[in-house]
Amino acid sequence: METGEILHALAEVTHPAREDRSIIDLGMVEDIVLEDGKIIVTLGFTGRQDPLKDYLAGAAKAAILRHDPSADVEVRTVVNEAPQKKQDIRDLTLDQLSEVRHIIGVASGKGGVGKSTVAVNLAIALARLGYRVGLADADVYGPSVPMMTGTEGQVPASEEADGMELIVPLEKYGVKWMSIGYFARPGQALIWRGPMACNALKQMILQVKWGPLDFLLVDMPPGTGDIHISLVQEVPMEGAVIVTTPQAVALADVEKGIDMFRNKNIDRPVFGIVENMAWFTPEEHPSEKYYIFGRDGGAAMAERFDVPLLGQIPLVQSIRESGDAGEPIALSSRPDAEAFLALAGTLAKILG
Repeated sequence: METGEILHALAEVTHPAREDRSIIDLGMVEDIVLEDGKIIVTLGFTGRQDPLKDYLAGAAKAAILRHDPSADVEVRTVVNEAPQKKQDIRDLTLDQLSEVRHIIGVASGKGGVGKSTVAVNLAIALARLGYRVGLADADVYGPSVPMMTGTEGQVPASEEADGMELIVPLEKYGVKWMSIGYFARPGQALIWRGPMACNALKQMILQVKWGPLDFLLVDMPPGTGDIHISLVQEVPMEGAVIVTTPQAVALADVEKGIDMFRNKNIDRPVFGIVENMAWFTPEEHPSEKYYIFGRDGGAAMAERFDVPLLGQIPLVQSIRESGDAGEPIALSSRPDAEAFLALAGTLAKILG
């Protein structure tokens, strides 16, 4: 066999973990030597030991023998330990969001209103309605998605595409999840300066292999500030949902959140308000409602700011317990789960 024939045979060998691209396309064939009637092929592997190294060597030898059963073939492998070029955050583009239809921020003017609980359950409810959904946990100071989804301790895989290392999101409950919490040790305090936090957020969204999605929810940090402005400017966020509690004291915080999105430098629509902890319902008496934080505060806020009231979520002990157990309440058929399904249906209808 001549070198051209050998290359033709090796082009039939594909790498299963690299989107079935051939070892020729991947540049893994480093050398072909014809010596005293013997064919010596050298395959190169970079960065780290490839678990499929022996498989690919055997497949390369088999491919050549299919073309010339009488050939004397030896396939050698080498691991090149040359340092890889460090990923530059400035190289990130919007390519991984090209197949995402709607990017929606889930925000709150202050902490403690259950924003992450709403975001996680809304994502699952949208998935239950048949939509393709992802959630990026952008709350870099207190990432709670791993605990709420029962994915603590898991580390997302990574893969290379066109010279760019991409993070593969975890999938559970029909939703793709990504959080900075997957890359921190349990109990580790995340202490970020502003620019570091902004860069981490960009990676959690722009360096993730999301694939086709109908909705990508971004669980934003509570409050307003430079991180929020940077996030909205760097990510093509279509608009936001504001989560609040019904008491009057929360009105000022809702106003801050809405003003931020309506600021001329951001200019994103607020699709509506979600009133969380709208009333308390005892587990033993599901038909009873106690308005311990005030009644219809969310409706009053929505009217004042001329935005829809998207939904009212009751304060029920099972919502907290389900989140702590890593099995969000939206997975169930309980009345409190129905509230999240209704919220998801209303938001989907608004966005079309």
